[in-house]
Parts: sequence; structure tokens; C-alpha cells
Amino acid sequence: MEKTLEFPVLLRLIDERSTAFRAAVASAPSLDVQVPACPEWTLFDLVQHLGKGRRRWAATVAAGPAAAPPAETASEGAPAAPREREALLAWLAASTQELLDALREAGPDRGCWTWWGTSQSPQTCGAVARHQLQEVAVHTYDAQVTVGVPQPLPDEVALDGVEEFLSTCCATPSAWPHKPTAFDFHATEGHSWRLTVDGDGARSTRLPAPGTTPATAADEGPDAAGATVRGTASELVLFMYDRIPADSLQIDGDAGLIDLLRAWEPEE
Repeated sequence: MEKTLEFPVLLRLIDERSTAFRAAVASAPSLDVQVPACPEWTLFDLVQHLGKGRRRWAATVAAGPAAAPPAETASEGAPAAPREREALLAWLAASTQELLDALREAGPDRGCWTWWGTSQSPQTCGAVARHQLQEVAVHTYDAQVTVGVPQPLPDEVALDGVEEFLSTCCATPSAWPHKPTAFDFHATEGHSWRLTVDGDGARSTRLPAPGTTPATAADEGPDAAGATVRGTASELVLFMYDRIPADSLQIDGDAGLIDLLRAWEPEE
């Protein structure tokens, strides 16, 4: 993938995944069923979480550049999630629209507060849209699993999602507390990424396509990775978000390094 998804595409995909999420909720036998990926939540709780989150991010985007997110009081006037299913789905659709409207009004380059200030992802509304797409995509999968009809994440969502996760959720200036190494992630769709970890922290880079010459030094060669993970882009994203186990993918090299990476909690 030569570049990240364009802003209008991100907004379209947020809307599409939100529609798929609501379809899964509409087909559920009850809003009280347990969500397997979030066992402490019912389906109603998952809907409420997603809807409230979209409204909070809409307020964050609208607030513009800031050192902190808007106070909780900023959303006190927002309607609570109703218990009746049809009304709940309408409330969720309105929550999504509120976020999309705020993002369109702000545009991709406007700054705003984000929790990933020290990562490789910028503190912009475009980066918020990119992460919000992954959040609604993964929760759509959660809802589909709950009703027994899980579907892979769409290819363009998942391919962007691997890189977005590595640059937003993994990249950090905090020192890696173990021997320096690298993790390679290969999607069967033909795209690859590397996460390098050492005393300078963690940073993500794209790897060249098979058969091409690496643009940088030999330390980006195929033998440098301590562990390599292979699967579809959807499987990689779902693995990164703890939705599927490691044995769902092909892992080469030192599998114990994957455990160290998952257990690592960088300092803020």
C-alpha cells in the first residue's frame, strides 16, 4: 500500500462499517446476549460504548487543537442510549453521523487532541478518522461474532488497519526493555510491515514488496526479524486486537518474542 486511505474514503468506510454493525445488532435474538470478545459486556453495552465513543470523538474533533480532551460535561446534554432496539439503532446512527459531520467540517489536516501523542501517528483529524475506522471495524466483527455470523474485515480496511495499529498503538519512544529485535508482519494480499524495537523505542516501517530491492540498509532484510507473522490482513488486525489467537496465523522465528511484545507496557 503506497499511501494511507484518502480522507473521503475513510469517512465512507466508517459509514459502511457502522451500517454493518447496526445490521448485526438488528439480527440479534436479544440485546442481552454476551459479547464473546468482551465477556463483561452485553450487546447493548457494546452498542452504548460505540455510540458514546463516537459522540466523544465528535466533540474532540470539533474542539480543535488542545492539550486535553473536552471535559465530560461537554456531552452531558447528549441523549442517553435507549433500551428499545429500534430507538437504540437510531441513536447509534445519529452518533456516527455526529462524528462524520465533525470530521467533514474539520478536514483531515486540522489538529486535535489524541491519546497517541508520542506515536508515529499525527495528532490530526485525519488520524482520528483513520483510527475510528479501525475501532468500528473491529467492533463490527465483535457484533457479528455475537450473532454467529463473523465476516473478515474488508480488504482495504484491514490493509490500512495493520499499519494504523503499528504506527498508533505500538510506536513509542519508550525503550524496549529486552534485546533489540524486529517483528515482520506479512499480509497474504502482498503488503508487509516491520516493527523495530530497541533502546530508542518502537517504530513501524513498510517493507518493500517481494522481488523489489530494499530502499534502506541490510538491517531491513528478511533475516533481521526475530519473529515473523503471516496471515490475511484481516487476520493480522484481529490478532493485534486480541480477537483471534496466535495459532490462527503462521508465526516463524522466536514465538516467545510475540508474548514479550504483547505484554510490554511502555512508559507514558
